[in-house]
Amino acid sequence: MKPKNISRRSFVQNGLAGAGMLTLPASLLKGSEVFNRKSRKIVCVGGHPDDPESGCGGTLARLSAAGHAVTIIYLTRGEAGIPGKSNSEAAAIRSKEAEAACAILNAKPVFAGQIDGDTLVNADWIRKMQQLLEAEKPDLVFTQWPLDTHKDHQAASLLTQQAYFRMQRSFSLYFYEVCTGEQTQIFRPTDYVDISNTQEQKRKALYCHVSQDPPGIYSCGHAAMEEFRGREIGVKAGEAFVKMAVANESIF
Repeated sequence: MKPKNISRRSFVQNGLAGAGMLTLPASLLKGSEVFNRKSRKIVCVGGHPDDPESGCGGTLARLSAAGHAVTIIYLTRGEAGIPGKSNSEAAAIRSKEAEAACAILNAKPVFAGQIDGDTLVNADWIRKMQQLLEAEKPDLVFTQWPLDTHKDHQAASLLTQQAYFRMQRSFSLYFYEVCTGEQTQIFRPTDYVDISNTQEQKRKALYCHVSQDPPGIYSCGHAAMEEFRGREIGVKAGEAFVKMAVANESIF
């Protein structure tokens, strides 16, 4: 019997499947029953303007292009992120940058109201995050990885997790990475998205954050991350995620 010609991409994807890993392109974005039924609601939570864009902008672009409603919740307006500017000045600048980025990603921006560098994780803010998510009624939520060097990233993640549990796990929860090695720590992906066709859209969205030196954001490792995550699944560019695992939970 003549052996089948197996491509490198098929070999890599079959290897991942054999290792018990599911790729988001296969399980979420290409033919997943839950996403074929009707338009679904996607929410991404980030500590500052530019975090969701740099961590999963390509995935958000794919989801919005597929007809799903995407909302980005920014925990802060990046008040402390522009040297020489007051909190109010920086917040105004960075809010406009976030709105411009969301327009490129076809996403709705929501600002939770915390202060950059002074974020809180307490009962009041857990309730506030729960209320924000309940208002969106998401089917799937992305948030930052809790093992991160930036406390605002940690706060965004922990608040989202608490809302997830209080909402009886009513949505699927995934964690994304930003500047792995420098900020995100000990990140071992369970799921991947091929962003080859939305990589440039992601870059344009991130470059809306002019005040944050977009070339610097990419030079800290994001370009390398996109290439490396793509290599892991045999495509040009990828984004990686960790899925919140729940006992006996089925994948969609």
